Amino acid sequence: MAKGRTSSQRAASTSEKAGARPPSPATPSPTGGKPVGGKPAGGKPAHAIRPAGLDDLPALLLLEERSFAIDRLSRRSFRHLLTRANGSTLVEEAPDMQGGGQIRGYAAVLFHRGTSLARLYSLAVDPQQRGKGIGAALLAAAEQAALEHDAAYMRLEVHQDNRDAQTLYEAAGYHAFAIAHHYYEDDGDAIRMEKALTGESGQTHVKMPYHEQTLDFTCGPAALLMAMRTLESKIEVSKRAELRLWREATTIFMTSGHGGCSPFGLALAAVHRGFEVEVHVTGGGADFFVDSVRKSRKKEVIRLVQQDFIDDLRDAGVALHKEPLSIAGLRAAFERGGIPLVLVSTYRLDRKRAPHWVTVTGFDDRFVYLNDPFVDRLHHKSRTDCVRVPVPLRDFDRMTRYGKARQQAVVVLKKAAAR
Repeated sequence: MAKGRTSSQRAASTSEKAGARPPSPATPSPTGGKPVGGKPAGGKPAHAIRPAGLDDLPALLLLEERSFAIDRLSRRSFRHLLTRANGSTLVEEAPDMQGGGQIRGYAAVLFHRGTSLARLYSLAVDPQQRGKGIGAALLAAAEQAALEHDAAYMRLEVHQDNRDAQTLYEAAGYHAFAIAHHYYEDDGDAIRMEKALTGESGQTHVKMPYHEQTLDFTCGPAALLMAMRTLESKIEVSKRAELRLWREATTIFMTSGHGGCSPFGLALAAVHRGFEVEVHVTGGGADFFVDSVRKSRKKEVIRLVQQDFIDDLRDAGVALHKEPLSIAGLRAAFERGGIPLVLVSTYRLDRKRAPHWVTVTGFDDRFVYLNDPFVDRLHHKSRTDCVRVPVPLRDFDRMTRYGKARQQAVVVLKKAAAR
């Protein structure tokens, strides 16, 4: 119940001093670094930063080769960034008095359609030009580009051994929020960092472990595993557990390929594991998801499977709510200790109109925060892009309506009351 995937991997973001990836052995890392200054003598800008174009491709490839020993961006990757990516690639050139036209650094930032999250994908500075504040200037320009695309947060990854890069980011207001083990080609870990680009207020969050779905159709089980593990640390989180949940909750048929998971099936699987659940499904009946297939025999199977789930839930004393749960209702359930699983349409994310399960991790005055179990590596995404993703309240309300009938489904998990 999600999108396709590839196994491509990209180690991201770098700094002016040593790079988020280790620097090339041929160019030792300089010491120190300067923040963005004012203007040099003559009143010319200290840093001339502009959008990159295809004419810059040779200079970008040379800069990449000089800056990094591993995880280098290829010509194909740069061309994608410059022509097709939902992002912005910026270059810094030397002022005229220092040899105008020489590209001394670049920054690539990716934006997320349907969310308010941006990711610093890569940042590099010519090893011979480091210590001049170029990296800090590019970082500030990347943040400004993100703000202009309505991003509220910037995230990045940095090599665990690259203390110079970490210092640069920390000085700019970034903080670590996760570790990605064995992320780089040298088997090094990546530190995931984040910065709020705008003010934060009224936040309520829960610390939630992340589990990436392992198959195209297992977003529901992956979302459920994250919720269950948040409430109960003894819950096993693994591919085996994910597939077991899918077998328990699948509708058998969906739009194409393997069947996705019914809200009733996911709720029943949680009940079987000792959790209390609230189920909110538009109409509350077995016809949910039926419009996702065309053939009458498939419709019949989906109805039979879901009616069986519904009967078992009623036997277990679970109330089924026929009215959708508003964002205010979601937040109220969350603040009472519940973890909502929400079915969204991916149209606002990738224009594909696929049903997809996500797990709510928090709220503030402007955003709903989600853990999205799908990592779209085909479009250069990493887990950094899928953890605690901020979605504007208005956009989230639209995302939660699926299909022509604008159906909605929410399953709220809660710890079982002590007996």
